[in-house]
Amino acid sequence: MALTFQPLPPDHPLCQASLPLMQVLRPHLADAERYQAQLQRQAAQGYRLLAALEEGEVVGLAGYRELENLLYGRFLYVDDLVVAPARQRDGLGARLLAAVRSEALERGCSHLILDTGLHMPLAQRFYFRQGLLARGLHFAERLSGEVPA
Repeated sequence: MALTFQPLPPDHPLCQASLPLMQVLRPHLADAERYQAQLQRQAAQGYRLLAALEEGEVVGLAGYRELENLLYGRFLYVDDLVVAPARQRDGLGARLLAAVRSEALERGCSHLILDTGLHMPLAQRFYFRQGLLARGLHFAERLSGEVPA
């Protein structure tokens, strides 16, 4: 089975088809229209979605954006990285991350940054194996009762 990587602009038909897979990582995303609108808003802020496709089916996603700050300079931030449960532990996540890393290098970024939950030890182990190092803690405070998308 041939695996291909394809960027998905927010108006691409596979974007809406990607919702069930994105729900594996983001289970709060329940509504397809809200998901599509969220992707549109994020795309306006530089968010890109890369799909891993196998026989036309979305089996992996990497959502990322290029940012710049005083700490890292220009960097690529990975918002979302998810692989279909049946495809986990077969190297697909590593291939998606490598594709994003390559794009970061092509864009002249100095770092690849992502966050993962403290409750996700398997994800943490995966990122360590991919050469990423834990450099700090991410703090968050909810300011409203609204759940995104």
